[in-house]
Amino acid sequence: MKTLELTVSRTIDATAEEVFDAWIDPAKFREWLGAQRLITDPVVDGLFYVGLGHEGRVYPHYGRFLRIERPRRIEKTWVSEGTRGLESVVSLGFEARGDRTELTIRHTGLPDDEDGRNHEEGWSSALEQLATHLAGRR
Repeated sequence: MKTLELTVSRTIDATAEEVFDAWIDPAKFREWLGAQRLITDPVVDGLFYVGLGHEGRVYPHYGRFLRIERPRRIEKTWVSEGTRGLESVVSLGFEARGDRTELTIRHTGLPDDEDGRNHEEGWSSALEQLATHLAGRR
């Protein structure tokens, strides 16, 4: 199956440590993402499960952590209906820009179809949710 790679970025009004912690700390991650279900062991080779609600249904997303380098990088596998069961890889890069952070999400190994391409909108929406959530905490 042909695969694709997506990259989305956003500058967020929070420090790299704050943005990193919003992704790695289970309570913070659940709070801003609005996950209906969350099981996570945020260590290298630790597993995660995230249940995201949409249109009355919970969509499962799961994988394992590959790299955790606070506060610069998180890399994890990502499997969902949208990946057609393929194990894709999500890399999050946190680049300090003074008291702001440029967060870049690179998602590789997605199926080159509509479901795979829809991840770009999903990640952009997640970055918007995170930015709004962190701005409200300042």
